[in-house]
Amino acid sequence: MTAEHPLPSVVTDPAVTAALAADLTAAGFTVEGVDALWGADAAAALHRGNRIAAVRGARDRVTAETLPRYVIAGLFVLGLRQGLRSVQEALPTVGVDALVRCGLVRVEDAVVDPRALEDRSDPLRIASLTEPFVVPQVDLRPYAFVDDLGAGSWWILSDLGEVALGHAISEEHVLGIGGATTTLSGLQVPVPVRRVLDLGTGCGIQAMHARRFADEVVATDISERALDIARFNAQLNGIDGIDLRLGSLFEPVAGERFDRIVSNPPFVITPRAEGVPSYEYRDGGMVGDALVETVLRGLAEHLEPGGTAQLLGNWEYHWGVDGLDRVRSWFAEGDRTGDGLDAWVVEREREDPYAYAETWIRDGGTKPGTATYDRLVAAWLDDFAARRVTGVGFGYVVARRPAGGAASLRRFERVPEALGSNPAGLGATVARVLDAASWLAGHDDDALASAHLRVAGDVTEERYYWPGNDDPTVMTLVQGGGLGRRVDADTALAAFVGACDGELSVAAIIGAIAQITGADESALTADLLPRARDLVLDGLLLPA
Repeated sequence: MTAEHPLPSVVTDPAVTAALAADLTAAGFTVEGVDALWGADAAAALHRGNRIAAVRGARDRVTAETLPRYVIAGLFVLGLRQGLRSVQEALPTVGVDALVRCGLVRVEDAVVDPRALEDRSDPLRIASLTEPFVVPQVDLRPYAFVDDLGAGSWWILSDLGEVALGHAISEEHVLGIGGATTTLSGLQVPVPVRRVLDLGTGCGIQAMHARRFADEVVATDISERALDIARFNAQLNGIDGIDLRLGSLFEPVAGERFDRIVSNPPFVITPRAEGVPSYEYRDGGMVGDALVETVLRGLAEHLEPGGTAQLLGNWEYHWGVDGLDRVRSWFAEGDRTGDGLDAWVVEREREDPYAYAETWIRDGGTKPGTATYDRLVAAWLDDFAARRVTGVGFGYVVARRPAGGAASLRRFERVPEALGSNPAGLGATVARVLDAASWLAGHDDDALASAHLRVAGDVTEERYYWPGNDDPTVMTLVQGGGLGRRVDADTALAAFVGACDGELSVAAIIGAIAQITGADESALTADLLPRARDLVLDGLLLPA
């Protein structure tokens, strides 16, 4: 917002949210309904920040039946002012006055430009020029998802983005739905628990997802505006049981423990220099990746025995020091809070300092080619150079406080390939990996040899042959879901996995392969048992 129109306070009124929900439902304000207004191509263009395609597509498609939805979407999704009468007719139950009181819109007098009236192609635009018009103060759009409880849909309020504002966003900006949002919501373990902590809730979306599997959710944020918006979203969608608390990191929950912690913390690495904007939704106010380190080191103190954590984060690569090794040190044995935590860290991508700076400067709405953009790039690169940063990794962190005994999972890996098919997200995969780690910890080699395993239903095998050869030159086990892992297999491993149908023990299968191939059974056992452990942990083999 400009100084003339600062960010308004968002006020939650049960009567207003109930009336607004009724109007949005009546208008068919759903993901499918909104996309249908302007078509698939225009929807894709809008996702890229081009709203002109949506404006034109909707103008050509609008009917009397879809007109209310057209007005609402134009106002809150495209960020365009609409005529007062049109908005009143599209939202008759809640009314414009109530939306003004709650900080969702403002009303301005018309400023008529006679030349604009010559264009008769858009009757709504003409109306907005000749009568008072309604200006959006927030973004409000439908959101659809699928989790282990089935399909669901909500409406999510957040702050207007750069496209709607026409300029850089405010440092108090509250972010809406993005790629990181859906990634983290999909990582949440779909297992019922008593208490969940959403650390840095923002617009409240992760708390709302967590509430589907929890009796109670505590959601914290350093921004009062974020908490106001989270409160509005919960009430608009009829979700109770979310306790909103103001404060930094774990301060609002000192001394409390939870069965699950989820967090998309403000992990963006930002120079602590004068003139560099510090956006509350992404910048934690610490140097480098210190905020992520602080959060990870604080997990054990706030997890119940058996409790899990799922987070997103950045970590720096320093000259001569691997980024994942730095994260591993935050879970190091002997650390006051990290000791004993199971840890699984997956790095999904890595950016060099130049690309990282460009990504987050553009994210704030500063455009390339401007003096401000060049100044900010220089500040980022100076900061990285001073701390000898050579790159920044991004990925997922899963942790668990064991219910008893020592940590059984310490895995730090890079998985840059495409994921498998996961319509409901990776939450079920996270739960399965944690269960597999516990199962493997309780099975030494003798116990594993006596176990019965079966191939997971999403595993297939690829074989490649040289022309004219009967024997394959390459064999690969392919996981259809989860992380979509591809495991190179030799003849022995392929035969072993192919025989895992739950009927024979691991030892019996290895013995049979040794007898058929003439291999030494002891040597074959020593070769296959560790590989079987990896396949169980990865989910390609399951305990029968």
